[in-house]
Amino acid sequence: MIEHAPFPKDELDRRINRVKAALAEQDLDGVVIASPENIYYLTGMDHWGFFAAHILVVNRDGEMALICRAMEKITFDNQVRNARFYGHQDHEELSDYVVQAMKDLGLSGGRVALERRSLFLHLHHAEGILAKAQGVEWADGSGLVDNLRQAKSPLEIEYTRKAAKAADVGMSACIDLIRDGATDYEIAAEYMRASTLAGSEPTGFGPFIRPATRSGEEHTTWRGETFRNGDAVFLENAASYRKYHAPMGRLVHVGSAPEGAEKSAELAMDGMKAICGALKVGGKAGDAYAAWREVAASGGLADYERHHCGYMVGIGFSPSWTGGSMVTSLFPGSERTLEVGMVFHAHSWFTNTDVVDYFISNTVILTEDGAEVLTATTPESLVIK
Repeated sequence: MIEHAPFPKDELDRRINRVKAALAEQDLDGVVIASPENIYYLTGMDHWGFFAAHILVVNRDGEMALICRAMEKITFDNQVRNARFYGHQDHEELSDYVVQAMKDLGLSGGRVALERRSLFLHLHHAEGILAKAQGVEWADGSGLVDNLRQAKSPLEIEYTRKAAKAADVGMSACIDLIRDGATDYEIAAEYMRASTLAGSEPTGFGPFIRPATRSGEEHTTWRGETFRNGDAVFLENAASYRKYHAPMGRLVHVGSAPEGAEKSAELAMDGMKAICGALKVGGKAGDAYAAWREVAASGGLADYERHHCGYMVGIGFSPSWTGGSMVTSLFPGSERTLEVGMVFHAHSWFTNTDVVDYFISNTVILTEDGAEVLTATTPESLVIK
């Protein structure tokens, strides 16, 4: 057992067995994986070195080889027990090592899936692997491992709960600090301080802290602004434990709130209840969006649409907490079947509409008994500081 390893051997073995079953079901001899989330999921390799390409090769028997920079060997030796290490120097071609690992794992001439939809497999490496692996029949392996990660194990749920507790503590600390004259620097620092002391480890994304005038800039954050009476502060933060993320969001008014803000807050809270009520085992992801849209329509926003009302979260590496190179969301009409252990960042978001802007979001887990909000300590109701 590796000291401080994120996953015990039986957890990793269970995951690898599921990959083996997926390979057999799709008549594949192996898969070439490039996403940090999936590599971590199968090996426990946890560091910031993923900015340089890492490739994990897995064969049908569950044997694995990790190819990355040679300088990462100490980290590998300290953290990984279920894969071989292939380290390349910076002047060498990663693709040569990948092809050698494939040969060593018996994949020459086999049918192999390549995880093409990864932000971390750039064209140079992909072209090299495809050109040099002679006799291999290639298939697209995008989603093969990602799909196995959607329903969380009891251990993963435990980690998510720890992250959610730290996120709640950090969010409450931010809100307590907001006042006339507070700067976004102060609020960002307070979130990092409070959430870290509550058990959060580095996150893949955020925190997002900005004035509500920039709420529509969905991925911008603090930049040296001072909040004054009459402003509203947009907070969307996450905590992380063993790379499992728990995001949440709140909107806080400084000094006073415009007329109608309380009604908007009630609309957003009703929307969150509707989303959670529609998250049922065996149901469809699109049902949650439809339920949220009904609330919007009841509030006089019959024409208001968003791209989704939430998305799955779990393991996350920079530059995201969404769990990989794409967003698996609660979008209109989604036919994705909901399962126990799925975790969502649920949004009830009303901005740039005919009502006063308001927004809340929470980490929500799907249990046998329905949806459970994990970030429930910080109030969702209208807050004026």
